[in-house]
Amino acid sequence: MRRPDLRPAILAVQFLTRLPTPQVRDFSPALLSRAVVWFPATGLLLGALLAAAVLGGQLVDPWLAALAGLLAWAWLTGGLHLDGLADMADGLGAAHRDPQRFLAVLKDPHLGSFGVLALILQCASKLVLLMLLASQHQGMALLPMLVLVPGWARWGVYLWQSLPPLASGMAEQFGWRQTRHAAWCNGLLLAGLSLWLAPALLLAPLLAWAYRCWLKARLGGVTGDCLGAGIELLETALLCVLLLASAIIAL
Repeated sequence: MRRPDLRPAILAVQFLTRLPTPQVRDFSPALLSRAVVWFPATGLLLGALLAAAVLGGQLVDPWLAALAGLLAWAWLTGGLHLDGLADMADGLGAAHRDPQRFLAVLKDPHLGSFGVLALILQCASKLVLLMLLASQHQGMALLPMLVLVPGWARWGVYLWQSLPPLASGMAEQFGWRQTRHAAWCNGLLLAGLSLWLAPALLLAPLLAWAYRCWLKARLGGVTGDCLGAGIELLETALLCVLLLASAIIAL
């Protein structure tokens, strides 16, 4: 009986997290495109670990829960997506709608003022939103929300990678293989879980599509930094959605 090829799943965890994994043998760039199939599942794994950190801090204080969640989010991902957000902010701020200037700024390893501001705003937003959610939802009521948010954010890569790559790099590698079947299957799974556990998160595909439309209109394509930035932005947007839904229900 043929053993299943787990290398794409392992690569997804290696690429998106700092979690220890087995070594992948016979690596080829094509494997990275297949790893995208496992991005939502990796997001759910991240969400479970994030939820554990938040629930642990919630035993003491909502602010401690939020800080534990933010630190876990940054450590587990190695700041990968935050780096993409900062680079994209620098590029947009300094490019003045010049595509070549935008790409040149993305390649610059130095962090500019726009990138610093984006990092501050993103971390502050997640900290406050996590605190408010931890204040409104106790214990296991918060668990499914925090598990599903990173899963949906990484599902968005399916939509964004279908745009033309602006330069050679991660976005180009992700786009080598069509993932429509995986997008539908993972999307239906996440939608079913959201319908059962956190209906407000059914807005995730719409928000992911809105970001895709913005990328197409503003940049005409996508880079690896844009993918990382999209994950960060969608995570924050979904936390806002959950908070607004809670406020509406409380009325």
